[in-house]
Amino acid sequence: MPVFPFRPSLQAAITTPAKPRRRLKRLGATAAAAAVVLALTACGGGGSPQSAGGTVELRFSWWGSDKRAQVTQAAIDAFEAQNPGIKIKAEYGDWSGYWDKLATQVAANDAPDIIQMDEKYITEYSSRGALLDLSKYDVDTSKFDEAALNAGKGEDGLTGIAAGINAATILANPEVFKAAGVELPDDTKWTWEDFERIAAEVTAKSPKGTYGAAAYGTDEASLGVWLRQNGKSLYTSDGKLGFEPSDIADWWAFLKQMSEKKAVPSAAEVVEAEAAPLDQSGLATGKNGLAFWWSNQLPALEKAAGGELKVLRFPSKTGSASDAQLWYKASQFWSASSRTKHPEEVAKFINFLANDVKAGEALLADRGVYPNSEVREAIAPKLTPADVKVVEFIDQIKGELGEAPAPPPKGAGAIQEIVKRYTSEVLFERLSTDEAGKKAVDEMAAAISG
Repeated sequence: MPVFPFRPSLQAAITTPAKPRRRLKRLGATAAAAAVVLALTACGGGGSPQSAGGTVELRFSWWGSDKRAQVTQAAIDAFEAQNPGIKIKAEYGDWSGYWDKLATQVAANDAPDIIQMDEKYITEYSSRGALLDLSKYDVDTSKFDEAALNAGKGEDGLTGIAAGINAATILANPEVFKAAGVELPDDTKWTWEDFERIAAEVTAKSPKGTYGAAAYGTDEASLGVWLRQNGKSLYTSDGKLGFEPSDIADWWAFLKQMSEKKAVPSAAEVVEAEAAPLDQSGLATGKNGLAFWWSNQLPALEKAAGGELKVLRFPSKTGSASDAQLWYKASQFWSASSRTKHPEEVAKFINFLANDVKAGEALLADRGVYPNSEVREAIAPKLTPADVKVVEFIDQIKGELGEAPAPPPKGAGAIQEIVKRYTSEVLFERLSTDEAGKKAVDEMAAAISG
């Protein structure tokens, strides 16, 4: 079963302590033990000032690459040209420090007005009253896919507008298959047994150090797909785990079986690969024939690989594409601080990002396929061939999608690290799959129970 690599893999999360006092705490093997108080008091408030001349200044925070900063600034410039009375102040950095910084800002009542939010943490921040309910403001969502729109909804309202649509994919490096003399699989009807057999064949016919597929087990998204195909789920709608220890034990058992057949790298190689940046991943360097990534990562991977990659559907248990149980995932959200002093102007900017062709022409597919169908069609001629390939894949699987998964509950930011740690224990044979399943589920349940 696959992995959807996120770089870096360790993330910050907000946790709920036993006492009424609220804390935001970084989780992960390399994280510090410090915590900060989440001060969401009933009075006062952060937000951006209004200048003497009547211009409203809004702070806009996001994570991402230098390229993302450039395209986002272009969208800001287009908005400001249409709205001379509103100025947008950019605040951005990389993923690794973003969540600690945001937690500190929220605790200090100094959150940015507009916040790029992730699926893992939107429930956490929303449930603590940190995010604005955008349904109460003028943000048009009529052209959004229902699943993408619902991903930003919860008990606290519409606290996130999808910035892009992704889907879980398997990316294939055709050059690795060609060198091995193995045909690429037919992704409309392959099974997991086919996946294992094909990957093992590529390994056997390739130079030492090249494997038919990357291993999985360092991200909870791969576990989520496995569970969905087996009638379970990562989370339930009421914020609990939707599976038992035996379910995750089976997932690891299949991984061990593939490792024994050399369809995927060894335990030591898996650990080494996890530390590699995207451009040094096995798929990009020609060391893996197949690997599991989110669809919007295709352009960067093709650039790193120096050649075209092929987008494939997941295998299924039955060999039917409709049983792969894929779904549209919101790549990120446009959210807003509940403490902003300028909610109307914030909503106007988010509405622009979501629905204006000028914004679409600037952002293109940087954050995934545009959720607004009309904007997506308008910007199609400006997309790169790699981006077009992603859009086509998203359109192709529309009729095959399963039900959208329940959103990650509070504390879900800890799950990835737990999955990663116990995958290592299993691969290095320090724990049996059953032992790892019991320990992992206990830790996961504790993390999301708060």
